Amino acid sequence: MTKIDAWKNQYTRPEDLTRPTRVLVNLDAIAHNYHEFCAHTGSALVMPVVKANAYGHGLVEVAHYLSALNPPYFGVATFEEALSLREAGIDTSILVFGGMYDEQIPLYIAKKLTLTASSVSKLRAIDQAAKALNMQPEVHLKIDTGMERVGIHHYNAGQLIDAALECKNLEIKGIYTHFATADEADSSFSELQLQRFKDVCALAKSKFKHDIICHAANSAATIKFPSAHLDMVRVGIALYGVTPDVHIVHNLQLRPALSWQSRVVYFKVVRAGDPVSYGRAWKPTTDTRIVTVPVGYADGYSRHLSNTAQVRINQQDYPVVGKVCMDQLMVDIGQDSAFNGDTVTLLGDGIDAHKLANWQSSIAYEVLTTIGARVPRAYVFNHEEPHPPQSEH
Repeated sequence: MTKIDAWKNQYTRPEDLTRPTRVLVNLDAIAHNYHEFCAHTGSALVMPVVKANAYGHGLVEVAHYLSALNPPYFGVATFEEALSLREAGIDTSILVFGGMYDEQIPLYIAKKLTLTASSVSKLRAIDQAAKALNMQPEVHLKIDTGMERVGIHHYNAGQLIDAALECKNLEIKGIYTHFATADEADSSFSELQLQRFKDVCALAKSKFKHDIICHAANSAATIKFPSAHLDMVRVGIALYGVTPDVHIVHNLQLRPALSWQSRVVYFKVVRAGDPVSYGRAWKPTTDTRIVTVPVGYADGYSRHLSNTAQVRINQQDYPVVGKVCMDQLMVDIGQDSAFNGDTVTLLGDGIDAHKLANWQSSIAYEVLTTIGARVPRAYVFNHEEPHPPQSEH
């Protein structure tokens, strides 16, 4: 039995679930998408970004499955996410993007995580902690080329590089930045950011005696700007088969990996003029058939979807009516029929993350990452078992 076979036996399967509201994740679709990006980026490494519970798909389960493909790194936002991976037995390098307090640094080092140094003071604090622990952690330097979030400004990057050269207890493995507008139609600011970063990378490579990994591209930049691939790309939402923006055009054969389903639990006829749900915000103009579905805003199905969203039942789309409740919502099926136990598709099967986001005036990222923890995830495998790509990835 291979390692991936053993993991398959541990994954929750649809038949193991009792709650009618559930998320189904196709791990083979994610592996397929990873291969697509490996082919798309050529010699550049591909880092799977698994922060935010792997964009709602399941942090440990996704990372376990992808670890069979030998990715160079996993990308996470917090120490807690990285710790979950280490405790699950994942020994792949993990780059933690998020900021940290000095008191946390020894925890990062002890778990052999790759730290982000976003300032000279933070870099020196990591160096001091590493010396005290007699360890040599991996570090990536963070450069701000225009996001104005974290990272040393590109025009001061020489200070961080020089400070890194003075640190004797660190292994500087990479240097990176982040695009602010890569998913927008106007690419001029992204091009400016990229040029700024390339200038910093040229300076860094002229000063370090060893190779360092330069990386800048998120999902949007990976798809749109081959010139931004550099040594490595960081693929987040697109790894799960969802483009960063609905208007991005590409030739990648991406497969959405997640579907969100529930079931009909109640059926009734509502008379014309009788309001439905809290606040009496919707009422039918004729007698109609209403079904109740056990999912609500406590599960991540936003209240902003009230009277705007649609769900799919028996291959037909029907409107969500009345205000979405904490645990339930109502659907108007008109004069059609639906029975208790019929599947209700909230996301998937023609209702994609961008459509659901548009209905709630949001973005696909928020749709995926806010599906609640109380919604159980189950895993399916519909394609060939993943194998490492024929490259250095």
